[in-house]
Amino acid sequence: MTEAEPLLRSVLFVPAANGRALDKSATLKADALIFDLEDSAADEEKDAARERLRAHLLARPPSSILRVVRINPLATRHGTEDLLMARGARVDAILLPKVEGPRQLHEADDALVETDAPQNLRLWAMVETPRGVLHAPDIAEARLRHRLGALAIGPNDLVSAADLQLSPGRPELMPWLGPVLVAGKAAGIPVLDGVWSDLTDIGGFEAECAQARRMGFAGKTLVHPAQIAGANAAFGPSSEEIERARRLVAAFAAPDNAGRGVIRHEGRMVELLHLQAAERLLARAASIEERTNP
Repeated sequence: MTEAEPLLRSVLFVPAANGRALDKSATLKADALIFDLEDSAADEEKDAARERLRAHLLARPPSSILRVVRINPLATRHGTEDLLMARGARVDAILLPKVEGPRQLHEADDALVETDAPQNLRLWAMVETPRGVLHAPDIAEARLRHRLGALAIGPNDLVSAADLQLSPGRPELMPWLGPVLVAGKAAGIPVLDGVWSDLTDIGGFEAECAQARRMGFAGKTLVHPAQIAGANAAFGPSSEEIERARRLVAAFAAPDNAGRGVIRHEGRMVELLHLQAAERLLARAASIEERTNP
């Protein structure tokens, strides 16, 4: 995995207005934590939540767990203060809500440049409105000028804005997820699937995680620490997948197959694209092992 492709299997929202949740977050094993100053903080709580989060972040050194702050929109009274706090607190990324085009990325990037923010401070974009879905390719391609590190889908806002009536299998949402996922893949940007809110339906959560991985999502945003282990398992390669990948890599490396672009392996024809996929899977497994057993 490269710096531009961090592990993002489990990305937990942590309400910054909740002091107990902040304290507990320091003990969790998610790949990333999104400290939320937007939806989870009422207007009268936002200033206090920002200061509480500032103290929390500055009191703890950076670690392998990515620290992300979801700020309020820059057009609001709180947005600029949120961004400046996050920049000063040495977080890994700032998540912009309700991004509907590259302009919001321009504005945030300009503000960070003015404060001499390090280039490795990433911007993440929430895509959670019909206009955001429509302009997902433009948002994703903004990485060519900006520090865009990930796209995160906000399904609850999409459902509300589009007046959708979803079944448990969410098939009606697929036309809204697809454009964002394709845009991210085309630009080389990881895309995060949206949250599963029903904490009592563990089977539904696991099924949606498995589906999201098959679709190509990098991971899933979460609303409760109890979901972390399930997401990590779903978006990490299984032991069987790792073993199959190792056998495939070994087959291409065999002397009889040296220099070949297509070989017969375990009863089927495989080519270099399968080798490359196996190598990516093994690199991901190595990153997970390093995270689990540093």
